[in-house]
Amino acid sequence: MVKIQLLLLDDHTLFRAMLSRLLDTGSDFRVVAHCSSSQEALEALDGNHLDLVLLDYDLGNRQNGFQFMRKAREAGYSGRIFIVTAGMNDADYVRALGLGVCGIFLKHSSPELLVEAIHKVMAGETWIDPRCVQGLVKAVENEGRQARKNQLSERERDVLKGVFAGSSNKEIAAHLNISEASVKSALQQLFVKTGVRTRSQLVRIALEEYGAAWGLRP
Repeated sequence: MVKIQLLLLDDHTLFRAMLSRLLDTGSDFRVVAHCSSSQEALEALDGNHLDLVLLDYDLGNRQNGFQFMRKAREAGYSGRIFIVTAGMNDADYVRALGLGVCGIFLKHSSPELLVEAIHKVMAGETWIDPRCVQGLVKAVENEGRQARKNQLSERERDVLKGVFAGSSNKEIAAHLNISEASVKSALQQLFVKTGVRTRSQLVRIALEEYGAAWGLRP
């Protein structure tokens, strides 16, 4: 039986040694190397056939798993990378998946579950710990809001402020020294870009997505 060739990269010596022993005792895995730093791991990649890297996100000494991933890909490593971590922030979960990791596993899960997860990712599946999912959804929603903010023009933001203040189109036009037609045009673009249909919904958008930056209060 061909064994899955693994590399472990984690700066915690005890965890790394325990995990190495656990995986080596099974018939399915061979731990080619277990490393404490990105440099050690990159050296181990050179000249070894590896199927999977089990990568801790926080590597200490201001290093993180994303830096290793970039260098490993630049060095020609094309195998799978599976993050095994104590935790990451929500945005980093999204970033990790965007960089092509095959999964995210939280360290406080059971060793048996890790073995199962490794088999699944080696079969081509993606493994996401259920406790990460809520954070992923939240981060994706936040990215969507930020993208929506960034696509509004200065005039559209000014008109949105006027809508929030309860001003009519005529009042907004007078305040911004533009025509009512320009206000109506900006409003149409706001409806399209935010995906809402009414002025009251635009008020909610203004409060939820711009409130802190603009000092808005309902």
